[in-house]
Amino acid sequence: MAHTPVNHPARPIYRAIGGLSGLYLVAFGAIGFITSTGDPLFGRGDTQFLGQGTNLGFSLFSIVAGAIVLVGTVIGRNLDVLINQWMAYLIMVVSLAGLAFIRTEANIFNLSVATVVVLMVLSLVLLMAGMYGKVGTDEERESWEKARLVL
Repeated sequence: MAHTPVNHPARPIYRAIGGLSGLYLVAFGAIGFITSTGDPLFGRGDTQFLGQGTNLGFSLFSIVAGAIVLVGTVIGRNLDVLINQWMAYLIMVVSLAGLAFIRTEANIFNLSVATVVVLMVLSLVLLMAGMYGKVGTDEERESWEKARLVL
């Protein structure tokens, strides 16, 4: 994308923020997995952790999504940018779908309003980390700066 900054001075901070978001997802998923062990995979019980509704299926989703973000953060080389952006979009879709089906039988992840809010904030944080973490050559940085100054 032409409007994505290249070699932003704070990119290590954004990369760390992306990694912390992935770490939160893994930790929430692991503790949610422990909390909801014995329940059905997509059960709609009253299982909660940190005030957020969860079940075994959502805990597994959180572990996998967080692990993918963490692997991307460790690898770097703009793969973290791509992973952070796509995982942000995926988490945003899951949270919006959860909000749409929150009081129906289609709420397979047993999401609550608090879970939807946390997921939406987390997706925006990952999107921000993906937008500002891009690394490029000096020529790419110079062309981005010239394009930014023209606009």
